[in-house]
Amino acid sequence: MGFYNDVVLPRLLDMAMRNKELVGYRRRVVGAAQGRVLEIGIGSGLNLPFYGPGAAEIIGLEPSQALIAMASRRARESDRAVSFLPGSAEAILLDTRSVDTVLITWTMCSIPKPEIALAEMRRVLKPGGSLLFVEHGRAPDPWVARLQDWLTPAWKTFSGGCHLNRPMADLIGKAGFQVVDLHTGYARGPRPFTFMYEGFAREA
Repeated sequence: MGFYNDVVLPRLLDMAMRNKELVGYRRRVVGAAQGRVLEIGIGSGLNLPFYGPGAAEIIGLEPSQALIAMASRRARESDRAVSFLPGSAEAILLDTRSVDTVLITWTMCSIPKPEIALAEMRRVLKPGGSLLFVEHGRAPDPWVARLQDWLTPAWKTFSGGCHLNRPMADLIGKAGFQVVDLHTGYARGPRPFTFMYEGFAREA
């Protein structure tokens, strides 16, 4: 799986995440980021054009060197102050209480231990800071959820560890955040893949 994960998968992810159906989510969620921003799983940098003037500094956390290379090229085309932090969300190499905003977009599905990652996000957020998120996850319709459970073991093997069935709002709440604003619903496309959680949270 080395060649697939290192070469093929990053390009597939970049193509998949260019989906125009996601632009509205990016515009709302990314555009709300303020101050020093830590973007978890910056990927190929597709969020960069959507940051507003309130984002003074962007730190992109990403475990894939191939995706960092893609994001670096996109960053050079913008006038943003962007730096990259190679590594895992389960061990964020930043000081405690050092960022104003943590941003996660379609990333929590593929983190092996999301509870640990969320605890790290909470650690690095300043008091009063915001966790902004848009994620896909477990659907409320029983037949869709059953299908997500059935598909996930095979799907995650070739999608970079993506879980279709994680209850994102519950995970965020159990990690010590208060979900202040939450919008859920299906985006266009097959229902097992498109139930979205969009909102923001603060430390409870």
